[in-house]
Amino acid sequence: MDKGKFYSGLAIMLGLIVLGLMIPKAVREFRSFDRTVNVKGLCEREVEADKVIWPVVYKVMDNDLGNIYSVTDRNNAAIVEFLKSGGLQDSEITVSVPSISDKYANEYGNNDRTYRYIATNIVTVCTDKVDDVLALMSRQSELLRKGIVTAGNDWENPVEFRYESLNDIKPEMIEEATKNAREAAQKFATDSGSSLGKIKTASQGTFTISDRDSNTPYIKKVRVVTSVTYYLKN
Repeated sequence: MDKGKFYSGLAIMLGLIVLGLMIPKAVREFRSFDRTVNVKGLCEREVEADKVIWPVVYKVMDNDLGNIYSVTDRNNAAIVEFLKSGGLQDSEITVSVPSISDKYANEYGNNDRTYRYIATNIVTVCTDKVDDVLALMSRQSELLRKGIVTAGNDWENPVEFRYESLNDIKPEMIEEATKNAREAAQKFATDSGSSLGKIKTASQGTFTISDRDSNTPYIKKVRVVTSVTYYLKN
């Protein structure tokens, strides 16, 4: 017998045996990559607003435009003084030009012509001194004593409380949401008799900021959800 052919045949046979032993393992490993679990991790935090835009709205009615502007100037000065007494600066206060409505020029207006002119005036506060503004809001009766009736809930010019420091808490919230997702995946793996593998895919949801409730719009709820898909192993 040719020894060369014998050894060649033996090598091929041994190779086939080794390959046969490896194929089942490779198939099992390949199939394990088909087993995944998708979980979501939630993170929520309550934060206080760090900026407020407060339009102080009031109206002046009269039949004489001169009187309208005189009263408006006097009231605006009183409002600015009131706001500054609460710790606000001139740079945080904007006095807008009054919007004048002439009832006689309004063809579709109602029949109440007691006063011809109505001036809508807005003094706007824009500041990060949220606590100072809240304190001033509770003192609005002081303006009422001076004959200035402000619109408490003017739907056209609502008070806006904002949270603008989101970037400061983003990393921690993403980390917490991802941790919560992994804990959920780990529990699923344990309950199913598997072990948790590597991450297959991961996506970060959009951060949302909303009022905690309608009574305290200066307290915000920040929310983010992450979605993670893990491989499962036997």
